[in-house]
Formats: sequence, structure tokens, C-alpha cells
Amino acid sequence: MVGVSGGRPVFVRDVATVEEGPEEPANYAFFVGGAAAGHEGPAKAPHGAGESDRSDKAVAASPQPAVTLAVAKRKGTNAIVLADKVLEKVEGLKGTYIPKDVLVTTTRNYGETAAEKSNELLFHMGIAILSVTLLVALTLGFRESAVVLFAIPVTLALTLLVFFLYGYTLNRITLFALIFSIGILVDDAIVVVENVVRHFRLPENRGRSLTEVAVEAVDEVGNPTILATFAVIAAVLPMAFVGGMMGPYMRPIPIGSSAAMVFSLFIAFVISPWAALRILKGHAGKTGGHGDHDSAPEGPSTRLYRVVMGALLHNRLVRLSFLVGVIVLLLGALAFVPLKWVTVKMLPFDNKNEFQVIVDMDEGTTLETTSRVTEDIADYLKDEPEVTDVQRYVGTAGPYNFNGLVRHYYLRRGANVADLQVNLLPKHDRKAQSHDLAKRVRPKLDEIAARYGATVTIAEVPPGPPVLQTLVAEIYGPDYEKQRELGRKIRDLFRRTEGIVDVDWYTEADQSKFQFVVDKEKAALNGISTEQVTHTLGLALNGMSIGLAHQPLEQEDVPLVARLPRAERSSLEDLKEIKVMSPTGVLVPLGELVTVKEVTADKSIYHKNLMPVVYVVADVGGRQESPVYAILKLNKKLHQMRCEGQKIKLYNSTLPASSDHWAMKWDGEWHVTIEVFRDLGIAFGAVMILIYVLVVGWFQHFKTPLVIMAAIPFSLVGILPAHAALGAFFTATSMIGFIAGAGIVVRNSIILVDFIELRLQQGMPLDQAVIDAGAVRFRPMLLTAAAVIVGASVILFDPIFQGLAISLMAGEVASLLLSRMTVPVLYFVRKRRELAVRGDRQDVPTQS
Repeated sequence: MVGVSGGRPVFVRDVATVEEGPEEPANYAFFVGGAAAGHEGPAKAPHGAGESDRSDKAVAASPQPAVTLAVAKRKGTNAIVLADKVLEKVEGLKGTYIPKDVLVTTTRNYGETAAEKSNELLFHMGIAILSVTLLVALTLGFRESAVVLFAIPVTLALTLLVFFLYGYTLNRITLFALIFSIGILVDDAIVVVENVVRHFRLPENRGRSLTEVAVEAVDEVGNPTILATFAVIAAVLPMAFVGGMMGPYMRPIPIGSSAAMVFSLFIAFVISPWAALRILKGHAGKTGGHGDHDSAPEGPSTRLYRVVMGALLHNRLVRLSFLVGVIVLLLGALAFVPLKWVTVKMLPFDNKNEFQVIVDMDEGTTLETTSRVTEDIADYLKDEPEVTDVQRYVGTAGPYNFNGLVRHYYLRRGANVADLQVNLLPKHDRKAQSHDLAKRVRPKLDEIAARYGATVTIAEVPPGPPVLQTLVAEIYGPDYEKQRELGRKIRDLFRRTEGIVDVDWYTEADQSKFQFVVDKEKAALNGISTEQVTHTLGLALNGMSIGLAHQPLEQEDVPLVARLPRAERSSLEDLKEIKVMSPTGVLVPLGELVTVKEVTADKSIYHKNLMPVVYVVADVGGRQESPVYAILKLNKKLHQMRCEGQKIKLYNSTLPASSDHWAMKWDGEWHVTIEVFRDLGIAFGAVMILIYVLVVGWFQHFKTPLVIMAAIPFSLVGILPAHAALGAFFTATSMIGFIAGAGIVVRNSIILVDFIELRLQQGMPLDQAVIDAGAVRFRPMLLTAAAVIVGASVILFDPIFQGLAISLMAGEVASLLLSRMTVPVLYFVRKRRELAVRGDRQDVPTQS
């Protein structure tokens, strides 16, 4: 956006122009603090939104009138390239079309913001790739890490091809999908390469063809790896069918990760074994002495694991105590939610470089009074150290932005409305988050607004799909006047409730309206018609276009409007003195022909689904900044509220079928939250069914999948306490991380149980097979979990996707530690009973 100031109108980048009108100002816009944007005169509708430049804070210490130009990109164009071209074009206009004494300032630049976010995410992606490679190098060896590393760029390139075919652009969500995929796409390669290395180092394979050994190693883990990969795909793919506004927003994550898993499976079975033969040739057969193969000396942790597992398997009391302890841990973690140690929210607050202050006065307030409110607010805000500049739009709307499109701010017009665009320092140049700053200034803004009887709303740029407001109460009923009265009571209830801020409602204040009723008898006596009276009054108040002025130095013609001066049309007495000419040429004062009646003006009636509705809106603040807890608190009071003796019926996800009864529906962020968590819950149910079917098909048993899937809730033991420790909301991205983690947890359990059954087929006793599987297969399980943790760690401090990172990291740690012992123990108990029923007790250890 471009702002022009300094004694002349200002240019501000974006294409939303406001020009001088024919007479006195009808609305204002000012620039305060170094960037400019604004206008005088009747405003045209804005066509876009702009960017902010923080370089000239001292340039405009006092308010300066300004013109805002907002440029919006077309679909499919590159915002970064377009922004650079627009700025280059404006620079070329300086000194020619733009005079030298006109200050041009870029106040907002979303192209610059997009470039910053993309570069940051690409940097994080590079860190994730190098971290995963280093992890494999330290555990398997540097040559082995080269084999695994080869899979990453190939898989990412193919995943980008899928995004291209789907029509996705390279944006924040698709880049996050790629970063999320890095942690899981190497799992197949790790499992295959680790097993190939282990077989290369087995003493009995020395002297054999390395190709045969590699084929044997891949065959050993091939089927469970295929099954485990499709289990991960089954875990993430159903999230692509989440509906509502959040569905398209998050869809690249399940699509990208599912495609990455399919490609990584192909690479793990085709390219990784081939690369292992080429790169590891000449190094096969070398033992590491760290438990790298079945007969290698075991480390102390492995020996301790065998001792502990032996006690669990052979002592019933120890085993029962362990399982009860795991259940207690799980229940304790779940208790974090009702105790509010972990709060649930749709999406966390983002850290943006801007926010808006929306000002509403009672209808009938003069433009000058509204301007004074915004001036006081701007004077306070510009002294905040994080604020670079403030743009005031009085009597009109600012340029289009993300919030304005949904909340219809861009449609606001009238002397009683205004909004302020507050631009902040770049997030790397300030310590305070934009949300923390908004919370900090809200009490003072409320204090300023209260002096003028204004309502102030702080509108932050939403992190996801925007809504009308965080809290939206829709009141329905058979009588609209009583609907308004009920809406007033609910508005007052909002104001009395702790933690609810920025309360407002969509109902105009009472306005006096003066009706000029023509005395037809007197008018007829003077030969004057009602139409003539109406035309004369309209001409005096509104004026009439009488032509165009053609000026050689102007690009457009200037309209000429005839209208009485303001001083002669500002009171009823002035209007009564207006003369109406009779057919005989006699000038008759208007006051002799009309009777003036004062009435209350009609108010707007809002409709939704053809039903009259009253909106009450608010935001949430305080300790629990989530609408969930505010609504639960309000519902208790709303259940006690009556209208005409009837109880108010509350709705959440559906509208009332008709307006013949008193009802209230919760909308806003709450509605989106219900939709998203409902759809994610359904997706999770589909995940469980798909995984169960896959595992039943492979193991040919109906109970074994239950043992494998028992590890899924164990991740909550880590997820919920980790959210509480970091003070993070449990959000939709947290839920996505939990669901995706379920597939990874099942993957590790499948590999573990499959190895147990392999050992049983080789004739090993049940207890030894269970212990041996946990000891031998722990390293690939640890590596895959560590790869997920390392890959997710780079997005841990992103305000939006922090929940996803916490769920993946903490969930993997908890499930890895618990599933390594719990899954084998549960399998042992199930298998022992199965053998006992069959009468085959040769593998059943003695119980004490």
C-alpha cells in the first residue's frame, strides 16, 4: 500500500483510491507516525489491501491527510514478484507523475511477508533434512546415512509434482506439509537400510553374495514395511476429507504426506537396496560391537531391557502392576483437559505485523466526533514502541484485508464508523507478539472509547479461516422487537462475564427522523404539488449535478453540483425558510406548506436463512483465550434466561428450523471449532477402522490388531503434559499431529509384532521371542521416532503449527518408551492364553 503526505495528498500502495469531492469533507483518512494512508471527500470502494514500510517513523509526527492505493493480485500470480514490480513502477513514477514534494510510503507489503515466510520455511526444511541425515549417520554410519539421504530429495521432488498437479501453490501450508513429510518419508528407508546393514554384519552371511543378502534382508522387513506404510497413509489421508472452512486450508498436509509415503515406499524397496549395495560394498561384514546384529555384544541398556522384560513376563504381579501404572499415566494425562491445565482452541494466535482497531459510534454521531475518538486512539498507539505507524479511516472503510472480507468491514460507511490500521515492527525486531500487544493496549483503548460512548474492537489477522467474530450469538424468535430486547440482555450478559471483551451487537441506536408532511390543502391553494415540495427539499439537501467542468490540466472532468451552503440547511428552521415557487411566481416558505413530525427511524433487520436474526458479537481475553470455556460459562446462565416465559433453546452446529420459538445459535469461531474437531474425530474413527482392517488382513487374526493399536493412546501421555508445560493450546493442528502420530505408532508396533511372529516361526520360545523382538527391533523404532522428532522440531516455535510439532515430538517419545514394553507384554498375554486354550503349553513360562 502506498501513502502520500506532506502538504499534498498521499499515494499509498494498493488500488483503493479516494478523491476530493465537490465540497466539504464527507470522510477522512490520516497517516500518523511515518506511513501514510487516507483521503478526503466521498470515497470510492477499496479494491485491495496494502503493505507497511517502517522506515520513516519520524517523517509524519502529526496526522497528515493521505490517499491509499491498494493493489490486489490475481489468482495464480506470484505475490512476491508482483509486489516487487509494483514498487519498481512507483519508483519510476517519482519526479514525473508523482511530484517531488509528495511523500510516498509503503505501509504494508504482503509480497515481502510471503517471501520472508517462504524463505524461513525453506531454511527450516534444509535444517530438517540435514538433522535427519546427521541422526542416521550417528546411529548407522555415514555411508548408511548417504543411502537414506538419497531418498529425501527424490521423494520431495515427486511430492512437489503432486502439489503441482493438484494446482497448489508454494505457500505456507504446502511448505509445512513438506517439512512434516520429511520426518516420516525416511522411515521406510531407515527400516530397510538398517536391516540390510544388520544382515551384512551377520557372521553367517560372510562369503555370501551381497545381492542375495540384501534381497533376503529386504524380504524380511518388506511385508511389514508395506503394511506399516499403508497404516501411516490410512492415518493421515482421511483428514483430507475434513469439511468446512478448515478443510481446504489443511488439505495439502494429508495429500502431501500420503504421496510422500507412497513414493518413499517405492524408493525404499527399489533405490535404497541398490544404493546400499553400491555404497556399502567393501564395508559389509564389519561389526560395530554395539548390538548391530543378533550375536554382537549387547549394550547395558539392552541387557537391562531383557532383565526388566523377563520380570514382566514371568511375574504376574509385576506385569499387572506395570499395566495398571500405564493406565494411571494415561488417565492422569487425560485429566489435564477437564482441569484446564491444557486449554482447547481452534487455532493459536499468530504473530502478525499489523492489527486493526474498529470504532463504532451511535448512529447520528457527527463525523467530527468520530474523528476525535480515532485521533485520541492514534495518539496513544503511536507512542507504543512496537508501532511504526497508524492509518485512520474516518467515515469510510480502509482497504480490503483478510478480516474485512468476512466481517464486511469494507462495506462500512457513515459518519459514526471508523477504523485504524496499526502497523508494527517486523516480528524479528520486537519481543512482544502482536497478540500480546493487542491485549496490552485494549484496556487503554476501552478507556478512551468510554469517554466518547464509542465501542472499540481490536481485530487481529486470523491464523486460519476468518469468522464474523470469536463469539457470535444469533438470536431468533417470533417477534423482532422482543428479539432485540433479548439481544440487549445477552449483550449485557456478555459484558458482565469475565474474560469476554469487545462486546457489540448489530443493532442501530434510536435515531430521530423528521418527516415533512405536506398540507395538501394549503399546497393546493398555492398551486404547489407534493412532488414540487419534495423536489425542492431534495435539491436543497442533496444538491443536483448541473454539468461538467472541462479543465485542460485535469485528466478527468470535474462534476459541478448546485447545493445550498451548509449554514443554510443545518436546522429545521433553515429548511422551513426555503422558498417554493408557485405557478404565479410567488415564493412560498416551505414552513407554510408542511408540518414537521419527529419519529424514530426504522432500524435494519438482518436475516439468515430467511429468518430475522439479531447478532451479538464479542472476543475472548484473560487467562483462557478460547471460546470453548466462555461459552460453557455462558450456557449455564443462558439456560436460566426466559423470554415471554419460554426457555431459550440453544443450538451449536445447526440452525433452528423456524423462528416460531425463542432460540439462540452459537456461531463464529465456536462453529468452526465444532466442525473441525467433529470432522477430525470422524477422520480418527475412520483411521482406526482402516488400520484395523489392514492389520487383520496381514496377521489373519482379529485380536492381534487390538494389541498393536493399544499403543495409540499412549502418545497422549506425552502430548497433553507437553502442551501444558509449554503453555500451548491444544488446537486443530495438535489433533492432526495426534492422528498422524497414530499411524507412526502403529507402524512401530507392526514391525515389533511381526518380528515376534518371525521368531516364533523359527522355533524360539514365546517369552524369548517377545524379549528378543524388543531388543533387536528397538533401534529402527528409535531411529524412525527420532527422525519424526527431529523433522518436527524445526516448526516447534511456529505459532500456528506448534501444536502439530508438540503432538508429534512428545507423542513419539511417550509411545516409543511405553510401546516397547507394553505392546510385547500385551502380545505375550494374548498369545499365552491362545496357546493355553489349544493345550500347547510348551512355550508358556511358569507364572509366579
